[in-house]
Amino acid sequence: MADKPSVLFVCVHNAGRSQMAAAWLTHLAGERVEVRSAGSNPGTAVNPAAVEAMAEVGIDISAETPKVLTIDAVRESDVCITMGCGDTCPVFPGKRYLDWKLEDPAGQGVAAVRPIRDEIKTLVEGLIAEIAPAKPEATA
Repeated sequence: MADKPSVLFVCVHNAGRSQMAAAWLTHLAGERVEVRSAGSNPGTAVNPAAVEAMAEVGIDISAETPKVLTIDAVRESDVCITMGCGDTCPVFPGKRYLDWKLEDPAGQGVAAVRPIRDEIKTLVEGLIAEIAPAKPEATA
């Protein structure tokens, strides 16, 4: 893994789970991690309930757009995290693959998306602790 690990989040539509995960990782890890997200069959817009749920915790994903999964995105990532896209994610030797079992927020209201958002945050916090822990403050 490079000095700055790279993570790719993949779900079917790149409109809910993967967008929330990418936003959490960017928000919590800052510049310590390179973040990508994509979908095996991208939607036309980010799920409005996901946008609202993330806004409730101070993270704005309203300007994000679903992106198509490319072989280059996988090749350029150290860790590929799938969320319900099955076998559509290409596999390259030397990459780390995780599959996060998360409920699909598609078609659900914000009340149903909140627990998914919170579960994603917990998973992302564990990922950060593993691949990009904060450096200890230098003591004088």
